[in-house]
Amino acid sequence: MAMKQRVVLAAALLHEPEVLVVDEPMVGLDPRTARSVKDMFRMWANDGRTVFMSTHTLDVAEAIADRIGIIHHGRIVACGTLAELKAKAAREHRLEDIFLDLTNPQEPPERQEVAVA
Repeated sequence: MAMKQRVVLAAALLHEPEVLVVDEPMVGLDPRTARSVKDMFRMWANDGRTVFMSTHTLDVAEAIADRIGIIHHGRIVACGTLAELKAKAAREHRLEDIFLDLTNPQEPPERQEVAVA
């Protein structure tokens, strides 16, 4: 699986696109390769390109994302930098805690929506 993931990523980067869309890019990668991919995404973004990543691995999003969108039942319930999401949550938490708070099934949907500009 890791080799297939590497080949797909290499093919996607070959033409140096301005926007790179990846879905769960760390799945199946060993820790060293995952770190290399994260570093590459960070460099890609620092060069002015966009990396649009879908992931359920919140630690990865927390570590490398400039902006984070949280989707719950097909709706964006929060979007912003990690600092903005933490400020909106009114407490210093990891992204996992913020996600769980915002997607709490005990809360009515209208109380869960948070918009951060």
